[in-house]
Amino acid sequence: MAEHRSMQRAALLDAARTLLSEGGTEALTFPALAERTGLARSSVYEYFRSRAAVVEELCEVDFPVWAAEVAAAMAAAAAGPAAKVEAYVRKQLELVGDRRHRAVVAISASELDAGAREEIRAAHGGLVAMIVEALGELGHEQPRLAAILLQGVVDAAVRRIELGAAEDPAAIAEAAVGMALRGVCG
Repeated sequence: MAEHRSMQRAALLDAARTLLSEGGTEALTFPALAERTGLARSSVYEYFRSRAAVVEELCEVDFPVWAAEVAAAMAAAAAGPAAKVEAYVRKQLELVGDRRHRAVVAISASELDAGAREEIRAAHGGLVAMIVEALGELGHEQPRLAAILLQGVVDAAVRRIELGAAEDPAAIAEAAVGMALRGVCG
């Protein structure tokens, strides 16, 4: 019984990712979840009390996986803090096409309750914390502030890629890495 419930919950989360990546938060409804999973609409409520609860669980499940992939890329980077910064930026931009990432972007763009917004803030805070040490090693006097600003560059590049900008995603990634490593005038 517990295994069945776990499988159903996983199927609901997978359906939620698909709905979010295909149609944004407007597409994430309990009737749509029920249709995608073959469950009765009332059964969806047995797993999640609200749409915000679905969003919170997606954040709890997907952000750590995404963060682990970024951390692994940084760990595998060539020696030195600059290589870690580059890996931090590149890996996040590589993940843009991933359904988990697309769902997170859709979630982030929506109006959510305070709990879901806090989950997203905490997850982004975890990403930012990953790069603070490398920025400190590069000589930034305020590495935490530099990390927040660097994440802003990454977030802007993500939005540009997600919008299907005129530039090739590889060109956007190169520009973001260049800004991260050399700044605007470097």
